[in-house]
Amino acid sequence: MDPSAHARSFGAAAGAYARARPGYPADAVDFLVPPAARRVLDLGAGTGKFTAALAGRALDVVAVEPSEQMLAELTAALPGVPAHRGSAEATGLPDGCVDAVVVAQAWHWVDPARAVPEVARVLRPGGTLGLVWNLRDHEVPWVRDVWSVAQLRVEEEQAMEVEEPVVGPPFGPPERLVTGFEHVTDRAGILDLIASRSYVIVLPEDERAALLGEVAEVLDRHPDLRGRDEIRLPYRTWCVRTSL
Repeated sequence: MDPSAHARSFGAAAGAYARARPGYPADAVDFLVPPAARRVLDLGAGTGKFTAALAGRALDVVAVEPSEQMLAELTAALPGVPAHRGSAEATGLPDGCVDAVVVAQAWHWVDPARAVPEVARVLRPGGTLGLVWNLRDHEVPWVRDVWSVAQLRVEEEQAMEVEEPVVGPPFGPPERLVTGFEHVTDRAGILDLIASRSYVIVLPEDERAALLGEVAEVLDRHPDLRGRDEIRLPYRTWCVRTSL
């Protein structure tokens, strides 16, 4: 698995990502964004899944995302949110300009040696860095059965995402929250969700089509899913916050 290739892959599936990826539960947003925060940076904002939650709270939000295609989806969905291309290692923002930085589903792609000082630079004194990941609940049998089609790749991805996130000085000790929710979707949404994963995007076209075909067969024959118009996909949401 080449992390850099996977990190660069998402633009090719920006539409599927925007359609299928879930948002984030309210208690995760409460935990990650301090009540006193007014200006918040959504870093590695993707198509704006967490950005929308911030904007919905009437916060002054700025979004930074390296992929042009992902950023196009974000600006189409949230035209009132300032957004530009940049990365965790080079945000393009001035010193001390935000009260909090949130990185949703993306910290595992960054270079902490460069990203940590960059995040610290744009934060005001005492500012907060929040990291969050939505991970499917594989304790639920149908979830395990559907994603077992690409189980080796899933294991690699999930292990990479839930590893202890590297932050360190000048940030203090991390605090953690694990919560959960259900993402309401359908058969097409599950296929888009899998198509938007980096381990699927980077496959050769014939292998990708074959994998999605196998997933479609499981969805069509699984007794917990067959004939259902609505599918409720359970997630566990892992949150880490730390302050300067």
